[in-house]
Amino acid sequence: MHVVVHGGAGSPPEEPAERQSTLAAAASSGGEAESPLDAVRAAIRPLERDPAFNAGVGGAVQSDGVVRTEAGLLTDDGTTGAACGLTGVAHAVDAAATVATQTPHVLLAGDPAVELAAANGVDTDEQLLTERTRGRYADADPPDGNVADHLAWVRDHFAGTDTVGAVATDGDRLVAATSTAGRWFALAGRVGDVPQLGAGFFADERGGASVTGEGEAIARFGLARRAVELLSTFGPRQAAEEALAEFADATGGRAGLVVLDHAGHVGTEYNTDAMQTARTPRE
Repeated sequence: MHVVVHGGAGSPPEEPAERQSTLAAAASSGGEAESPLDAVRAAIRPLERDPAFNAGVGGAVQSDGVVRTEAGLLTDDGTTGAACGLTGVAHAVDAAATVATQTPHVLLAGDPAVELAAANGVDTDEQLLTERTRGRYADADPPDGNVADHLAWVRDHFAGTDTVGAVATDGDRLVAATSTAGRWFALAGRVGDVPQLGAGFFADERGGASVTGEGEAIARFGLARRAVELLSTFGPRQAAEEALAEFADATGGRAGLVVLDHAGHVGTEYNTDAMQTARTPRE
């Protein structure tokens, strides 16, 4: 099993060595899985549980003080699932997998998505806020009142770029997945690129990509799909470079991505200050 995993693109982390060790362990867990679908879930789940990453526990807080998670995944044969607006769900990747395997739909949102996840064994009603994220939210002088008050505050505070994601292949099947708690201080209910097919994640017979960064720009451009399209011309390394260059020229946005083909070749690229990745088997 070939697995590449990323911990998000953004500012340099406070504990890079510790985060890198977590990413390496996550990639190794994915490498021990029996299928690529199991592999991306095994790689992402520990990152959703670790407050050092922006996914699940300790993730970004929206304008109403709530953490809402989201994730999406796609197999190279077209099986796809995504979930967004999830409250109390640390493992959004499992909710996305439930949509992919248990429904005829592509994307499910809000409370019904949480109920579906719970009915299929995904833990819900979890506390995603940590002491640190509560403090950061309180220090930002959050708004009271109606949506207009929230929106004015969001315009001054909206920030952040991080997600987590993984792509895995056993040489036959391939799966790409991405998971996040979104961007800090977004308007309550905001949905980013992560659960949008072709934006935060994409896979087909050429390979797969998982994307992280400024979600609005990524969604407008369709960065994950473009990276995979470029595998028709380039190997994963150059496909990642070319896709990010096109994205930056078109949007001026910041992002990072990992790309994997069926042979296990990896490409990574970012235009933020940092993006940590890990892979297995290591070369």
